[in-house]
Amino acid sequence: MDEKQWALWHAEHERQLADPHGFLAITSLNFLDATPRRLNDAPGSWSTGPDGVTVELADGESLTVDGTVVTGLHRFGVLAERTGINAIAGDAVIEVARRGGFDIVRPRHPENPLRLGFHGVPAYEPTEKWALTGRYVPFDQPRDVTVGAAVEGLEHVYASPGRVEFEAGGTPLALTVFNGRTPGSLFALFTDETSGVTTYAANRSLAIDAPAADGTVVLDFNRATNLVCAYTDFATCPLPPAENRLPVAVEAGEKIPYERS
Repeated sequence: MDEKQWALWHAEHERQLADPHGFLAITSLNFLDATPRRLNDAPGSWSTGPDGVTVELADGESLTVDGTVVTGLHRFGVLAERTGINAIAGDAVIEVARRGGFDIVRPRHPENPLRLGFHGVPAYEPTEKWALTGRYVPFDQPRDVTVGAAVEGLEHVYASPGRVEFEAGGTPLALTVFNGRTPGSLFALFTDETSGVTTYAANRSLAIDAPAADGTVVLDFNRATNLVCAYTDFATCPLPPAENRLPVAVEAGEKIPYERS
């Protein structure tokens, strides 16, 4: 276990969380419908419909979208699931996105107290015990997996290419995995016996590098991270599929944030 590399990784993860327009800067979560309404923390009157998200900016209000200053009526168009557009309003970023089949607006203000008060993420000390070797087993065809969300009544659908089988302390285990951010990589959402005790109750996430030619993968639970719903109630994070509730205590990775303690 390269503790120096782990420390660098952890510090970078904390830096991303503390970004001036990161998730800790979100000041509200707004689900749009056909009725235009104004928000306390963003300019304009917002609505959505068959043609996508629309904002009506009053006199003296403006947004910058893709480098262009817009006033009056602006249409963001129809957004694909899990995509979004960031508009700029002064020192704030107004995130316009689609999550779980709903169009949402999430203003992000650098001066949000949650962000200003952030002082890092508690975590277990890294240990070789939780850097495990597993085997990726692809499905014959990718499967759509529907999971719940941190927001009640919301669901997410992810395409799963397969599962990863491994052992921990002599116990055979498996995780349904989803496609990661880079080609061939994977990630798993999971809970375990530490969830709600020393780690966040709802979920944690584990990034997995692309499998080797023989299907071998490394599951480094020392790098298990909290999703942003662990810090803010304005997140729409997915929950793990039922089969990813591990019946062992994974005493590795990030713990319950200070903000939730």
